[in-house]
Amino acid sequence: MTAPGLAIRTAGLTKYYGRFLAVDALDLEVREGDVYGFLGANGSGKTTTVRMLLGLVLATSGTAEVLGRAMPGGAPDVLPEVGAMIEAPAAYPHLSGRANLALFDAMGRGSRRRGRAGRVDDALDRVGLGGVDGRPVRAYSLGMRQRLGLANALIRRPRLLVLDEPTNGLDPQGIRDIRALLLELNAAGTTVFVSSHLLLEIEQMCTRVGVLDRGRLVLQEHLDDLRAPTGRVVLRTRDVADARRLLDHRIDEARDDRIVVRDADPAALAAELVRAGIAVDELVAERRSLEDIVLAATSAGSDTFARDRDRDRDRDRDRDRDATGDAAGVSA
Repeated sequence: MTAPGLAIRTAGLTKYYGRFLAVDALDLEVREGDVYGFLGANGSGKTTTVRMLLGLVLATSGTAEVLGRAMPGGAPDVLPEVGAMIEAPAAYPHLSGRANLALFDAMGRGSRRRGRAGRVDDALDRVGLGGVDGRPVRAYSLGMRQRLGLANALIRRPRLLVLDEPTNGLDPQGIRDIRALLLELNAAGTTVFVSSHLLLEIEQMCTRVGVLDRGRLVLQEHLDDLRAPTGRVVLRTRDVADARRLLDHRIDEARDDRIVVRDADPAALAAELVRAGIAVDELVAERRSLEDIVLAATSAGSDTFARDRDRDRDRDRDRDRDATGDAAGVSA
């Protein structure tokens, strides 16, 4: 079987704004068929990188290739095969979402009038806006604008999707809907590149991740490899004292009923505990979460990432409490 090619590749990609180094010698590799999570705290250089990939910002040095063509020179050939949404979705506020999509489709190179209404309807349905009336975009909520931006990115049925914070403004149900849509598109052959600071969403969706810290790529790996078993086992038991005596020299951590044991074989450990008459409430191989991995990799940036994480948890909790209708794809 032929190995997949690269949908995105950069070599030494660097961007200065005056004396400020925004992106520092970036070497990205996004394989065809990936769902690639591009992670970093706010201000780490993610959006600048995306803009360089699409030819919207010129690099100070280094190179970028998208779908095998050098950018920005290859943009006329590449961009018709790329669906993108960067920061706030663009739209004419006085037009309806449907009219905006029709206009966007008409502006595409090689676009045909025939079938346009069907393409527009399909894109709106996919992002949960199919039932929205003809109100102008200026009357849309933030979540509805975000969905419209995704519909814009999908209308050309692209080979590659490049999305910058695609779930911004959506409630938890909307986030789940978009995640399911992106996975469906990927299963049908679309490569997905998602820039985000929402670790939980990336962990549930992506196959590979790259982590940006103050403009530098500090980690790029397959997510399954990053989350492989650590060689330790997490035990929960009501017989804490007995378990600690039995496992004494093998215990790395112990708090309340949770004990972390140096042992790569959960089955053998379980058998040992049962023979000793110790109740086993839970016993699993330890795996690091994506949050643990990212915070360990982003030394000086970890505090910023943690603040972003805590702020987004608070926001999502408040949104869960107050949301009234986005699950129907109408109010957000």
